Amino acid sequence: MRYHVSVGGREIEVEVDGERVTAGGVTHQVTASTVPGTPLRLLLVDGRSVALPVRPAGRGRWEVGAGGEGWEAEVIDERTRHIRSLTGGAAQKAGGGILKAPMPGLVVRVLAEPGQTVAAGSGVVVLEAMKMENELKAAAQGVVKAVHVRPGQAVEKGMVLVEFEAPPGAPPGAPSGSP
Repeated sequence: MRYHVSVGGREIEVEVDGERVTAGGVTHQVTASTVPGTPLRLLLVDGRSVALPVRPAGRGRWEVGAGGEGWEAEVIDERTRHIRSLTGGAAQKAGGGILKAPMPGLVVRVLAEPGQTVAAGSGVVVLEAMKMENELKAAAQGVVKAVHVRPGQAVEKGMVLVEFEAPPGAPPGAPSGSP
């Protein structure tokens, strides 16, 4: 399985095949276990033992410590990365933000309503496709201008689901909450 890990502003591609882990093009033999009742993860990397405190920090996010320092890491799989690319992961200009369906599917839940301010990373719509639920999120802070779908509605790829506008007080041209 392939993952993309972002730590300290740097992205590393990680491929996991059983105990064989390739990170940044370098392959290692890795076994991992947890210490029950603690945040510690014990790793055996190429025969060398490493203990790291790892705490969940939200969906796909982890707080990791090593050598007295700490970092927040985001781990996403290939599928999630692809969905983000299809939904236009970069923010758009104020007033022009939209969330489009990255694939055909069925709207399971609508998590935002017109007039609601959403933070970057907030879930907006849950779309079911190929028997999997996908939470589509806002890429930047914004205000929901309009919701064009309802639960139970079938949507086609590229259909506009939600429109955003810049939050109050944002300077002209500032990014809006478009995912």
